[in-house]
Amino acid sequence: MEQASLSVAQALIIAIWVALVESRALGYATLNLRFSPLMTGLVVGIVMGDVPTAMIITASIQLIYMGLIAPGGTMPSEPAVATAIAVPVAILAKLEPTAAIAVAVPVGLLGSYLYQFRFFLNTFVVRLTDKYAAELNDKGLTMSVIVIPTIISFALFVPAMFIALYYGAPVIAGFTASLSGGLLFHVLDVVGGGLAALGIALILKVIGKKVYIVFFLLAYFMSVMLKPLAINTVTYAIVGVIVAYLFILLSSDKKAEAN
Repeated sequence: MEQASLSVAQALIIAIWVALVESRALGYATLNLRFSPLMTGLVVGIVMGDVPTAMIITASIQLIYMGLIAPGGTMPSEPAVATAIAVPVAILAKLEPTAAIAVAVPVGLLGSYLYQFRFFLNTFVVRLTDKYAAELNDKGLTMSVIVIPTIISFALFVPAMFIALYYGAPVIAGFTASLSGGLLFHVLDVVGGGLAALGIALILKVIGKKVYIVFFLLAYFMSVMLKPLAINTVTYAIVGVIVAYLFILLSSDKKAEAN
C-alpha cells in the first residue's frame, strides 16, 4: 500500500497503542509488549495495510533488543516507541530492514527519556498513595496506583507520538528516501546490520552458560545448509522442540544415574 504520509486516524491509532503499552494499562501483558517490538510492529502493519513488510522490518528491530533487560522497569531504549516510528518511516521510504534499525535506535533513546519523564510525573502521585494507604482507602489507592498514572501516560504519549508520526515520520521518510543509494544510506545500512549482530551477541551473553552455545551454532548452520530447501520457520521450531526434549531427557537420565 503506497502512501506519502500517515493519515490522522493512522497516526492516532498507533499513538494510542503506544500509550496503552507504556502505561501498562493491561497489567503484566503490556509490560511484555513494551519490551518486545513484534506486537507493535504487527499493529503498525495492520494500520498501514502492509503487515508482511512491517513484520520483516520489525523482526530486524527485534534483534537489537533481544539481550536488553529492564532493571527497575527502565530500559536504555524504548522498543515500542522505536518500532512505532521506525516501521512507518521504513514503509514510507521503502527502506531496507537494516536501515530501519539505524532509524529505530535514536528514536528509542528519545523514547526512554519520555518514559523517565513519566516516572517524574508519577512522583507527585505517590503522595496521594501514601495518604490513601494511611487512611486504608481502597478506592483512593486504585485511583492513585492505577487510574491516575494511566491517565498521565496517555496524556504524555498520545500527543508526543501523534506529532512524531503525523508530522515527523513523512519528513524523515522523505529525507532518507532522497539519500537512497548514497554514501550515508550505505552507512545506515551497515550500522543497522552491525546493531542486529550486537543484539544476537547480547542474548548469547544473557544465556550465560557456554555449553548452550552449541545449540545456537547448530541452528545457525542448519539454516544455512538447508536454505535451498526453503524450509519454513514452523518446521525449524518443531525441530528445536525435539532437540530440546532430547537434551532434557538425556540430562534427566544422567541425574538419575548419579543418584
